[in-house]
Amino acid sequence: MALEKISHRERVITALNHQETDRCPFQISFTPEFASRLRKELNLDNGVIDNPHDRGNKYQLETALDEDMLLTFVGWATCYYQSYEPYTDEWGVGWHGAKYETPFGQGFYTEMTEHPLAQKDSILSYTPPDPNDPKLYLDAENLLRNYKDRYFIVGATVTTIFETAWALRGLENLMMDFITEPQLANDILDIPYNYHLTAAKKLARMGVDMIWTGDDVGSQKGMMISPKLWRQFFKPRMANFIKELKTINPELKVAYHSDGDISDIIEELVEIGVDILNPIQPACIDPAKVKEQYGDRLCFWGSIDEQYTLPFGSADDVKNEVIQRLKTIGKDGGLIIGPTHHVQLDTPMENFKAMVDTIKNTRYDSL
Repeated sequence: MALEKISHRERVITALNHQETDRCPFQISFTPEFASRLRKELNLDNGVIDNPHDRGNKYQLETALDEDMLLTFVGWATCYYQSYEPYTDEWGVGWHGAKYETPFGQGFYTEMTEHPLAQKDSILSYTPPDPNDPKLYLDAENLLRNYKDRYFIVGATVTTIFETAWALRGLENLMMDFITEPQLANDILDIPYNYHLTAAKKLARMGVDMIWTGDDVGSQKGMMISPKLWRQFFKPRMANFIKELKTINPELKVAYHSDGDISDIIEELVEIGVDILNPIQPACIDPAKVKEQYGDRLCFWGSIDEQYTLPFGSADDVKNEVIQRLKTIGKDGGLIIGPTHHVQLDTPMENFKAMVDTIKNTRYDSL
């Protein structure tokens, strides 16, 4: 018997309870340049500039597309994409714009140029931003007030420890510190850990349904750092992070993000209480295999290839990949489907539409 259509919120909750619903819930974000193209396509071109990490999201694109989860960000991840011109963010990290060309126009990324703790003695006088600043939570308040009854609300505190720490110290310096100066590494890691834990606890108390945490610790082929170092520096912090959140709300879901192949630590992420793994990057890790190994203990978010299929495949390639994901990693629920990163400017609009239409029009009972 066909399933009746349900609300966005109910759809996500059902999926996270490992049950199939009318269709698979989905979530998509965009680079600012693709968002501008999409606004014109949807006749929403009202001068709004969408930053995938920034505060002030009006959720017009997300609701127009019929997405199921809405995200609000607090933390260092909001510092990307602030300006093409050089700037220094509130953490003291310096940035500049780097242009790139696509068949659909020119875009830019922001790249780090200065690290405030590059000199190790700088930590003695360093003062991080205040995670208790009420202004940080105004967007979350508005989102919960206006959308909580219809949508599944996610508080994002990604770049939780590692990424912010190496932005402060510099990647090469921090990687050396793990071996040569572990106490300095611990002191630096504690800066973003404490900040993002404070923010996540505040969001949990406000009533978000999920906290999205994590760091990129995977590469295309294996971990950026050894599993041994991850267990030493990151696992205890993440275990306590999750424990403190679930003490506030035992029903709160926790998602962990890492690009790349993190197969070596998935079992341990389950052990410390992670509920949802994101983004399941198919160029690095087999979504069907991950489902087979962990699908009874984990849910998944992502899985649509942003490296090849969306930008460089055909619309049929995109459609076929969506169907394949629904039949495998989405079988028996447990999947929030979407691209494995923000949709990039180089993505053909017909590919984007193929993804969205296939997700929205494919009912589980038809597979």
